[in-house]
Amino acid sequence: MLSIYFWIVPACAAVALLFAYIFFKGMMKESEGTETMARIASHVRKGAMAYLRQQYKVVGIVFIVLCALFAYMAYGPGLQNKWVWFAFLTGGFFSGLAGFIGMKTATYASARTANAARRSLNDGLKIAFRSGAVMGLVVVGLALLDISLWWILLDYFVEEATSSEKVVVITTTMLTFGMGASTQALFARVGGGIFTKAADVGADLVGKVEAGIPEDDPRNPATIADNVGDNVGDVAGMGADLYESYCGSILATSALGAAAFATNPELQFNAILAPMLIAAFGVVLSLIGIFLVKTKEGASQQQLLSALGRGINISSVLIVFASFLTVYLLGLDYMICGSIITGLVTGIIIGKSTEYYTSHAYAPTQGIAMSSKTGPATVIIKGIGTGMISTAIPVITIVIGIILSFLFAANFSFANMSMGLYGVGIAAVGMLSTLGITLATDAYGPIADNAGGNAEMSKLGEEVRHRTDALDALGNTTAATGKGFAIGSAALTGLALLASYVEEIKIALLRVGQATIEVSGQVVNTAEASLTDFMTYYDVTLMNPKVLAGVFIGSMMAFLFCGLTMNAVGRAAQKMVNEVRRQFREIAGIMEGKAEPDYAKCVEISTRGAQREMMFPSLLAIVTPIVTGIIFGVSGVMGLLVGGLGSGFVLAVFMANAGGAWDNAKKYIEEGNLDGKGSNNHKATVIGDTVGDPFKDTSGPSLNILIKLMSMVAIVMAGLTVAYSLL
Repeated sequence: MLSIYFWIVPACAAVALLFAYIFFKGMMKESEGTETMARIASHVRKGAMAYLRQQYKVVGIVFIVLCALFAYMAYGPGLQNKWVWFAFLTGGFFSGLAGFIGMKTATYASARTANAARRSLNDGLKIAFRSGAVMGLVVVGLALLDISLWWILLDYFVEEATSSEKVVVITTTMLTFGMGASTQALFARVGGGIFTKAADVGADLVGKVEAGIPEDDPRNPATIADNVGDNVGDVAGMGADLYESYCGSILATSALGAAAFATNPELQFNAILAPMLIAAFGVVLSLIGIFLVKTKEGASQQQLLSALGRGINISSVLIVFASFLTVYLLGLDYMICGSIITGLVTGIIIGKSTEYYTSHAYAPTQGIAMSSKTGPATVIIKGIGTGMISTAIPVITIVIGIILSFLFAANFSFANMSMGLYGVGIAAVGMLSTLGITLATDAYGPIADNAGGNAEMSKLGEEVRHRTDALDALGNTTAATGKGFAIGSAALTGLALLASYVEEIKIALLRVGQATIEVSGQVVNTAEASLTDFMTYYDVTLMNPKVLAGVFIGSMMAFLFCGLTMNAVGRAAQKMVNEVRRQFREIAGIMEGKAEPDYAKCVEISTRGAQREMMFPSLLAIVTPIVTGIIFGVSGVMGLLVGGLGSGFVLAVFMANAGGAWDNAKKYIEEGNLDGKGSNNHKATVIGDTVGDPFKDTSGPSLNILIKLMSMVAIVMAGLTVAYSLL
């Protein structure tokens, strides 16, 4: 069944991993600078690794329990494919591995970036960005390697009556390892987000506002925990997050391709291969973009943004040509290229919109900074308003993107549902096709942030700190852009997963022995039923109270999840604030720089808080689709997924943009505007930033995983829903 073009996918995976290794070794050859710089980096590295080991122990227990459940469902009542438990395990393993490698790289890169900034701005940018590229290339490389190996394995072992049925079984089985990736990603994002923001809020409120000392001042006991948090939350968590986004979009689109071309076996495998091949070409094009990123000494924020934009934009233009090549090689309809390009353009527009609303080079963030003249309350009000307004462009863009990608693939007919949804899925792949470089710009952010912290604690001088501040401010914008990108892809992928859920329901019905369904008075073979037939059979309409109940529960889940994670940050931050105050009060000589604070105690507080607080919201995301399916059946689950997708997407955009704008409003003043550091204006924006911290780094980015995880759980538990729903 495998064609010669299939082997391009693992080959490009190997290229990605090879260049990730080359960039890592190149970074390691650089000097960490002075003895103080190396010692600070060592503290951060040890703290990050200790946290990650503890997190993996907790998540490992959850995975063992879920694997046992899946194995029982497969080998007991036969409600599930026998490969699911193993697929789930490997998805989680590769997701965690991607985050671990990215974080390890980041903890080695920060001091080297700070030291390079002593020479020039461009040297600092180059090391930070290429270290971020390690994360981007590891994510895409491991994802494509995982997908390739699973396809080869299942192609050998799965036996079905026809080749068409075989690929449907393979693609729906592969979807389940997406649940493993999503589960790992959610724990990493929530736990890492709680850790980093508890430390950040504690450090800012007591250090900057109460004690009046600079950010990352070594006298502040929470500074090391803050820098550790940047790595465990914004690097390890983000890597696991985008690994599952990338895999989810490819796997969902492949499953939809198997269904859409079920009556055309000659093109069926090519339709499945298309998203994998586009992603593979994207690896090579991302590498080209990475090598184009450079800047000049004294560059402004606008010029730094342009330097990163140059790499991303050239990669994006080249992927357009790659999509036409893919369609040509596989003999598919050229209209599918329209869907791919639509996804790519949608991602670019969402990224530019995010940049506009979060960069202090533009009016919205400058307006938040100006509002500091009347205190922190107006800063918060202005930030919330700006965040809400910022949702309009991404939502309208996603709506247009969904309609256009559907129509391009369906030859401008809303009647061809299967092909249209395949177009939406492949649009998500197009959006994420250059993830190698877009994730590099995101992972660059926390590396630059840590470099700034290292420079401050090592007292490297005003010129170096000015350079690291410029790189850090750029990182805030790129991180916000990356979050917007991930959220946008979640919206398209979530819609594709909805359609994939229906395909899994079909297989679940066949597995329990239901060979026919009755649709509008006619008996239809289950194996031949269309997506519309299943919508009619399960009465998935807005007049069905079970669907409406699911919509309300799904909408509530987004807000409940954010509330739980925000409160978790608040509780952990309170403990951090009390500890920092205690050390300032009880350890003589801290403020004079004569005594070293107890950094380890603050790291311990964040670690304990994150491990304890991440469990309930993460498990709630897994349990809710299962309980909804058992009570309300398939129609209720469809409502749940729609409600979660709609409200979760808008809420995530709002939180990410509001948080990013608050952060950069503070940076705008720290650069010397509106009376500069230490002024009342600055203190007002620091408070706005502390409110925005859990918005942009804990709750907001976790929502896009919530959207996809609920869909993945629904897909994996489809057999249980079909067999045991009460209503």
